[in-house]
Amino acid sequence: MSRHTTVRHRARRVGRPAAVLALAAGLLLGTAPAVLAQEDGESAGEQQGSDGGSTDPAADPTEAGTGFRDAAVLGESGRGTARATVGEFLYWAFPVAAGHDATVDATVTFEDDGDRSGPSVWQIDVHDGLRRKQSCVGGDATVEAAADAAEVTLGCALRTVRSWAEPWSGDPLPGAYYVRLTAVELPEEDLGLPVSVVVRTTTEDAGGAHARGGELGAPLVPTPRAGSLDDGAGAGSAEDAAEDAEESGSDADAADPTTDDGVRFAGVVAEPEGGWNGGWWSDRWLWTAGGGVLGALAALGGYALVRHPRVRG
Repeated sequence: MSRHTTVRHRARRVGRPAAVLALAAGLLLGTAPAVLAQEDGESAGEQQGSDGGSTDPAADPTEAGTGFRDAAVLGESGRGTARATVGEFLYWAFPVAAGHDATVDATVTFEDDGDRSGPSVWQIDVHDGLRRKQSCVGGDATVEAAADAAEVTLGCALRTVRSWAEPWSGDPLPGAYYVRLTAVELPEEDLGLPVSVVVRTTTEDAGGAHARGGELGAPLVPTPRAGSLDDGAGAGSAEDAAEDAEESGSDADAADPTTDDGVRFAGVVAEPEGGWNGGWWSDRWLWTAGGGVLGALAALGGYALVRHPRVRG
């Protein structure tokens, strides 16, 4: 074998791994984000209707609760409306899974025909399943409305919900989240004036960069019947529960926590579609696998570069 033939064969061996490496890098870095973006768009389209609300009619309540226990339930990305009066405390609840970012927006429209005597300050608060107030990292949670303002818009973006946290920390955990809206400062003579409210909740996956190890033993959600034990119950537990529901009005409401208008209350906050812990899939899997493939191809290319051709006698 001549020297020129050996050099040509060696260049061919070097060129093939380099071409494969470039092709794999282009596929991983070029098409993967497009696929992820398409999947995110499809999931967002399934969750939201044409008006920006949830496609599930039961997740769009037309009234609000008056406390944590009877908060009207919204979907993960849902919409709720209510007619109320100035000075009332309005409550909604919605689920948030681990690894997700949640945003709440509220619009208060005044229907007093200019009868207000002065400005008012409105505030939106978000509490977790332990009723701990969570800080807002975005949006205007406290807004002052002028006496002649037609409406006021508030918003609160929460920190990324973690899959677990230390008991002493105040980190947001998966479970039910409560939205409270009220006027915190206003002239006393303006109490009782009519308003209409629209609340929207939006949750989205924060991505693998925010994924954490560990899982919470149970989501922070209220139980419809506090104090009842279902584990280890005998065969007659269902009958006993029915009898208890008939004897107690509060238990009957808990057994069927739905009003005639179809409003679901905080005792039946639905589990997110991907589970409370966000599911097993994360884009970390994609980039980890891609990094492994690129590392293997780089090793092959390096081996081809440093490999010495065999010289046959």
